Amino acid sequence: MLGTPPKAPEIGVFPSGPMQIGSVTLPNRVVLAPMSGITGTPFRRLAERLGAGLVVSEMTACAGLARGEREARVRSECDGIAIRVVQLAGCEATWMAEGARIAEREGAAIIDINMGCPSKQLTNGAAGSALMRDLDHALQLIEATVCAVRVPVTLKMRLGWDDASINAPDLARRAQDAGVQMITVHGRTRCQFYDGCADWSALRAVKEAISIPLVVNGDIGSFDDATRALAISGADAVMIGRAAQGRPWFPGQVARYLATGKRERAPSLAEQHEMTAALYDELIEHHGHAIGRRHARKHLAWALDTASATAGAPVALLKDHRARVLTAEEPKIARRLLADAYDAFASRTSVWRAAA
Repeated sequence: MLGTPPKAPEIGVFPSGPMQIGSVTLPNRVVLAPMSGITGTPFRRLAERLGAGLVVSEMTACAGLARGEREARVRSECDGIAIRVVQLAGCEATWMAEGARIAEREGAAIIDINMGCPSKQLTNGAAGSALMRDLDHALQLIEATVCAVRVPVTLKMRLGWDDASINAPDLARRAQDAGVQMITVHGRTRCQFYDGCADWSALRAVKEAISIPLVVNGDIGSFDDATRALAISGADAVMIGRAAQGRPWFPGQVARYLATGKRERAPSLAEQHEMTAALYDELIEHHGHAIGRRHARKHLAWALDTASATAGAPVALLKDHRARVLTAEEPKIARRLLADAYDAFASRTSVWRAAA
């Protein structure tokens, strides 16, 4: 029938076991994407514990790290994470090299270079995806980073700056020649930002240009998305970003799905509450009360949205508890209100099941 989406490929078609990045072995082929202001150390620890094969730090300014700025150091922290990956952004080879050396000295097992962030703050400074407009300059940064460290260096990019300059295959090939050990491509151009749909098919040309592992990123929000993205792109692994917001277990579930074909349900509300409360406490401890509360509000909002959807709760109930939890100033009160919200959602689930 016209308009019917293709069936997801059968499990077993794709390699789903460990993957090698230089000297580093990943337990599986599902990566948690770096997301600024979101994938801080507490969230990465949780996602890794729940089964993600690799978790990448928030984008860290290499110059800030080299100067010892607090924000850069906090972003690059990887305490309690098995495979420590620090993503660096910058536009000067000297700073990229120095930032990479510091990250390696602090325990990073992999250095990732950001050439994919579309934010104007970065691109106006000739960093992030702006580097895809000048591949020669991009290569200078890559070579400086690779030469500065002994650990593997990876690269994250977009398809190109815009539809008229799709140059990801060329950059990927040149990066591999310079010593990069893995490439991740978000299937949009910089000018798309996050509009439209990720073009997984465009990654085929990248895969054909390189022999190192390729990771497909963009719009992977379900089990079927993961298998389709792999089949269409020819990639070796998937990277999950926004779909993990409020669902830190999802990357691990996708990894197990690719290995076994089993589609796991969302954890129970009790389990979700336990994860969310623990994450809240870790964020407060990691950042301090003022900054930690600001970071935690995003995670609490997404977690409540997910819990509400799990329970089939009405929108009014979600809005009511969301407003209470997100405006609570004191951690003790926030924890109590969070427990109240999950109790209310659980009661709604019991009513729904009884009616069914």
